[in-house]
Amino acid sequence: MSGIRIRNEWLERHQFATRILIVAAIAVFLLLLVAARMFYLQVVHHSYYVTLAEGNRLRSEPVTPPRGLIYDRNGVLLAGNRPSYELDIIPEQVADMQETIAALSKIVDIRPEDLKQFNELVKTKKPFQPLPIRTNLSDAEVARFAVDRQDFPGVDIRATLARYYPLGVLTAHVVGYTGIISPDELATLDPAQYNNTSQVGKVGIEGAYESLLHGSVGTRQVETDAQGRVVRVVSYTPPVPGSNLYLSIDVHLQEVAQQALGEYNGAVVAIDPRNGEVLALVSTPSYDPNEFVGGISPSEYARLNNDPNQPLFDRALRGQYPPGSTIKPFLALAALNYGVMNPFKDLMCPGYLYLPSNPNPYRDWKRGGHGEIDMPNAITQSCDVYFYTVSLKLGIDRIHQYLTTQLGFGEPTGIDLMGERDGVVPSPAWKRKTLHQPWYLGDLVIVGIGQGYLLVTPLQLADGVAAISMHGERFVPHLLRAVGNPMSGIIHDVAPRALPQVQESYPNAWNIIVNAMKNVVATWEGTAHGIGVGARYSIGGKTGTAQVHRKRLGTFGEEDESDIPKALRDNALFIAFAPVMDPRIAVAVVVEHGGGGASTAAPIARKVMDAYLLKQNTGKVVTP
Repeated sequence: MSGIRIRNEWLERHQFATRILIVAAIAVFLLLLVAARMFYLQVVHHSYYVTLAEGNRLRSEPVTPPRGLIYDRNGVLLAGNRPSYELDIIPEQVADMQETIAALSKIVDIRPEDLKQFNELVKTKKPFQPLPIRTNLSDAEVARFAVDRQDFPGVDIRATLARYYPLGVLTAHVVGYTGIISPDELATLDPAQYNNTSQVGKVGIEGAYESLLHGSVGTRQVETDAQGRVVRVVSYTPPVPGSNLYLSIDVHLQEVAQQALGEYNGAVVAIDPRNGEVLALVSTPSYDPNEFVGGISPSEYARLNNDPNQPLFDRALRGQYPPGSTIKPFLALAALNYGVMNPFKDLMCPGYLYLPSNPNPYRDWKRGGHGEIDMPNAITQSCDVYFYTVSLKLGIDRIHQYLTTQLGFGEPTGIDLMGERDGVVPSPAWKRKTLHQPWYLGDLVIVGIGQGYLLVTPLQLADGVAAISMHGERFVPHLLRAVGNPMSGIIHDVAPRALPQVQESYPNAWNIIVNAMKNVVATWEGTAHGIGVGARYSIGGKTGTAQVHRKRLGTFGEEDESDIPKALRDNALFIAFAPVMDPRIAVAVVVEHGGGGASTAAPIARKVMDAYLLKQNTGKVVTP
């Protein structure tokens, strides 16, 4: 029995030892496999996996260039940049976007419009790109996020530069503003330049010269941690800042014009007739462009958009008004060019004009008429009957041809701003196409006093009177005066663009019209003689009063407006240039529902001309 027991014990020890050897062999084999794999990874493919690891650890990012600055002609800052912070999200590093945004909303104020813009950017940008969900964070919001930063992988605060407009409403319609890039805008922009840019110029100079103001992006290679946050910058290629723009606008003149308009809605445009530089471009009421930077709230935008005074509407470029009697000098030039009127032959003005088969008279503004009057005096005294006759003699086809092809009415002037309107110089073809109606003789007659279907913009009026002051020499109106390189400090002037000379076949035509406009201010018969009192320079001008509602049938004369609601009162207009023999400024003023051009619009023009001509002006670009 003892022998059997000994044998069994030996068998058990043998089996146990065998099992140990098998397990040890397997363990050695597995260790050899691990060693072989480590040799394969660390020796055979060492360079490949090092490169791959570096690629996962290093990230190349675009660097947004500083946006170019905008100055007026004297170096006054109109648009600048100031330090700001924005909250960015990298979508591919966020596991649950909705949960993350909900948690962020408890720390920073995320408005519905912020979320809407962010969702639109997500659709158009790459998932590895940081996208702003809030811009212009307050210091308190930055501090609150910093405390909980570790709880938000893929979310970070980025220091950036935000646009601001120190003069606010004063230059809003000129400078414009920047805003969040929309998907439609992104589709038209160079993705290489705008991948890391959230703002783009929307309107005004900001929009018109976006390509100059934006600059060129730089790049930086950064090392990141497991959560995608930047640990250090490995390499850096600096961006090229956008160009600095120097405008022809004179801020002082801009302020004078705006204050002169007061509570009226209207526009003032002042141009240097010698080169087309726009000295002032004012539309009232205006708005604060700073509200649009980073995105304006829907409620605030609705308030501005629904305001009956239309502060967002640029009246200088987009307002289309009947020119009233300010059109008379231009029609006189057409009449001389086509030889339909002798400028020194008197015409009888009894105070009215009858058309065949029409029992209702077309009246003059002066009850009893002007009597015997020639062309220069008809301009000076603004005789309506004389210009009814001029219209009939010319005919609508020649009026249309001269005003459009020679003086640029009925089409954009070409100013370097977006959204300029054409105005309307009517013709029978235009009326058939637009209104599906025939052309009547009455339509033609009232064109002679700037009423009916004839519409102009304040900018077109300023451009037109500038051409008269220069005896037909014309330039494209422009706001950009010089472009500065912020890296080198070099400033390049922008050359004016000359337009073809206005063709005028009548000898001495320009002197006739210019002298007649001078007498509008210089003589007691002139309709604007009141603004010439005490002037230290000579002024050429023309008043205009344009109806906005239909008075008594066939009547365009004086009428008591004291009982007429302001919204139905006449528009007041005035065009002018000075000094007469050496013109340096041409002005157009339109005052909505201002009444008479002589009493309301002309004094505004005088204040603008005083402010410009009676101060020291070197004409050179002044750098800040």
